[in-house]
Amino acid sequence: MENLLSNLRITINEKLYLKDPETSELGHKILKNSILLIDEIGFEAFTFKKLGEKIHSNESSIYRYFENKHKLLIYLSTWYWSWMEYNLVFATNNIKDPTDKLCKSIKVITQNIVDDKNTPYIDESVLNRIIISDFTKTLLTKDVDTENKEGFFLVYTSVINRLIEMIIEVNPDYPYAKSLASSIVQGALHQHYLKDHFKNLTNLSDKDCLSDFYINMIKKILL
Repeated sequence: MENLLSNLRITINEKLYLKDPETSELGHKILKNSILLIDEIGFEAFTFKKLGEKIHSNESSIYRYFENKHKLLIYLSTWYWSWMEYNLVFATNNIKDPTDKLCKSIKVITQNIVDDKNTPYIDESVLNRIIISDFTKTLLTKDVDTENKEGFFLVYTSVINRLIEMIIEVNPDYPYAKSLASSIVQGALHQHYLKDHFKNLTNLSDKDCLSDFYINMIKKILL
């Protein structure tokens, strides 16, 4: 798996950027430091001017890559979900039993993320914190339907669709596979957010039990 991930090449919707940041050293600096800066000061306070100061580059140079910070956030989110999908595929590739495959997928989706050294300009552990706190900001906008038609959320929905297929494979008669799959993916982010900010509302603050919680739930529902 590690060898496969070392050859990972994330493909992002071209409508999200003006110039592909993967193609230059400056682009890599923009991605790396935007993640660090958003994590440090929050997305609301984040600006291209502040990012330019951090990387010692003109604000205008960042605008040559991204039209605005909203599209940058969707870009980073797409990168994360693409990376997550690769991990899902590799982790479950040789698992034949449908229930074991679904349980393994839940572990991948709900686990505490550590930095993947195969991607030196992306710290996945920091990016995960941004996804937990800010991913819904890419969805809860007036333009979400238009952006969805543009394909901005294809990878996110692809991750959920993989779970849907696994749920159906475990129990073809279960009528709410889509709702269950999307609840697991989005709910995992929410539980991590509660752990960090509303500890009294989740058991996750006391122990690392998120995978156990969702695995227990799907077994009771599907089996």
